Amino acid sequence: MSVVTAPNGASTRNGSTALLRVEALSVAYGKARVLHDVSLDLRAGEIVTVIGPNGAGKTTLVSAVAGLLRPASGTITLGGKRIDRQSAERVAVAGVRLVPERRHIFTSLTVRQNLAVGAFRPTGGGSGRDDIERVFALFPALAAKANQLGGQLSGGQQQMLAIGRALVGRPRVLMLDEPTIGLAPQPVAELFDRIVALRAAGIAVLLVEQNVRGSLAIADRAYLLERGAVVMSGTASALAADQRVLDSYLGVS
Repeated sequence: MSVVTAPNGASTRNGSTALLRVEALSVAYGKARVLHDVSLDLRAGEIVTVIGPNGAGKTTLVSAVAGLLRPASGTITLGGKRIDRQSAERVAVAGVRLVPERRHIFTSLTVRQNLAVGAFRPTGGGSGRDDIERVFALFPALAAKANQLGGQLSGGQQQMLAIGRALVGRPRVLMLDEPTIGLAPQPVAELFDRIVALRAAGIAVLLVEQNVRGSLAIADRAYLLERGAVVMSGTASALAADQRVLDSYLGVS
């Protein structure tokens, strides 16, 4: 694996310790290995984006971190504790939430009911009413439609609802898999703005995106994944200025 690391970016950020750390992760479907010795880290209050072509293994990566796939080798730690052998439910309780591609909201439930589902905690901890109100403060458009069915929302509002449902679970790490897919430019801009607000609130965000330009514009650091391996990592600004990224992903030569 050839990894090109941009200066002053890939391994440290203000001297802080990684909250989520993936080390030498390999994942296979049967005999077909999809990820090859992937390593990355993420700190609290940081946005890290993973970019790359379709089929690079981006969704496999976040699925493995979320406990939906069992790694063939490597480790995943959250706050220094291994989670790579935990069930998806236990990973979620530990503080890692994944918002999958295509949203998967409950279309026959209201906005508030969708959020209440996300607020449920098997270990108790109340109704999550305060957490729901915080989501409404972050996404005012959802507050205005609190009693409307999820299936009646626009695509952008449904994506906000999917993110909000994850947030009421009080995640330490929020993973977003292609959150802007299928959205018009204005909802995309609004969504990126809200993701930046999550960083300001201290939440660590791992963002998988086909919108390379937009994700690099808001991220602190970035990893370029190709054919299941990290081929470049560093500050988002460094990758955005790299000629390889410019030629292949930003349409600039």
